[in-house]
Amino acid sequence: MPMYQPSSGRRREADSELGLGGGGGGGGQVLDVETAVKDGILGGGGLICDGGGAEKLDLKEIVEELENIEVPSVFICPISLEPMRDPVTLCTGQTYERSNILKWFSLGHFTCPTTMQELWDDSITPNNTLHQLIYSWFWQKYLAMKKRSEDVQGRALELLDTLKKVKGQARVRALKELRQVVASNSSAKKTVEDNGGLGSILSLLGPFTSHAVGSEAIGILVNLDLDAESRRNLVQPAKISLMVDMLNEGSTETKINCTRLIETLLDGDDCGADTVSSFSLLVGLLRLIKEKKHPNGVLAGLRLLKALCCQEPVRNSVVSIGAIPQLIEILPNFDPECLELALHVLDSLSSLSEGRVALKDCPNTITNLVKLLMRISESCTQLALSILWAVCKLAPEECASQAVEAGLAAKLLLVIQSGCNPVLKQRSAELLKLCSLNYTATLFISKCKLTRTIQ
Repeated sequence: MPMYQPSSGRRREADSELGLGGGGGGGGQVLDVETAVKDGILGGGGLICDGGGAEKLDLKEIVEELENIEVPSVFICPISLEPMRDPVTLCTGQTYERSNILKWFSLGHFTCPTTMQELWDDSITPNNTLHQLIYSWFWQKYLAMKKRSEDVQGRALELLDTLKKVKGQARVRALKELRQVVASNSSAKKTVEDNGGLGSILSLLGPFTSHAVGSEAIGILVNLDLDAESRRNLVQPAKISLMVDMLNEGSTETKINCTRLIETLLDGDDCGADTVSSFSLLVGLLRLIKEKKHPNGVLAGLRLLKALCCQEPVRNSVVSIGAIPQLIEILPNFDPECLELALHVLDSLSSLSEGRVALKDCPNTITNLVKLLMRISESCTQLALSILWAVCKLAPEECASQAVEAGLAAKLLLVIQSGCNPVLKQRSAELLKLCSLNYTATLFISKCKLTRTIQ
């Protein structure tokens, strides 16, 4: 959907600012700018207010600055569905962006794109009235946005100053407001980063930090761009310990923020999985992943768990806390994105002998994995096959027969005949051969319930 094509309800709201009822595109409506100003559509004052001496910008620059704003339909070119910058009107009364209608003509069309009427006059007339109205509307929106941005920047600075002076509940309140300001406004975020805000927030985290202060501080940090010094500061044992504690005991939002922040630290060069990993962290992550009511927490937890499983010592710890049977059981409940992450985790755990044993011993491993083949994505199919191969190779007689009963053979033939990559087809053929070793050809075909054509 084009960037400036609002939903019908929101389009009506934008149109109401101009006093327009229904109708879209240019529609041939004649708009009187002076009347618009007089009636308060553009606000009081002259046609184009200068906002207290603010520097004028080109309309293109203003539109780009306000790319997410809802635009009245009369400003939208019916061809591109984007705001017009140089509107021109045809003899039919319809208005278009100049470059779009000229391109339409260059393609050999001699009709009006909206009405499909044949044109009796190929001239185009600049719609100066509409152009002025468009500029005025965008300019005032731009000035209002600038003012709001300046206001939140000023408030962010005030809050940073307040944090240096207050303690207790007053500090918590200031942190909470700063978190809300930073999360909702990119200019406030930059203001905090450029004025020593990172150092101020980091100084509040330590072994004696209350969870009330810690949760708000973490909520601010996940919205900021951490530099190398800040990352090194955060990987101190006392700070990692605080984040892990809040991951286990905080609110769902706090748990998600702690998870996201630890994942951010792992992306840098100053922190490895072994630096932050602990049994307490892994247990907290597993709890978060199992909270079905909070899909954002499930996603954040799986992303961090996948990142942590890049190192073998961590994988051993993940297996030892019983993560494999828990992940297998909730596998069918995941959405596609979470499912792929969970399969990545299980695949990495299957590289360990303890992991393969845990997968084999889980009664639903094979059944749940077979169901995923050729259903979600090629990536999920490849990961599921890799795990199935590891399990069936460990105990061919026990697992292969169970896999055949679950319908694996038919799924593997489907993969082999599909347009999947050659590596996936080769693995499917190897697994199919492994499954057939314990059967005669006739019995295997019978067990798989294959058609005569497949035979």
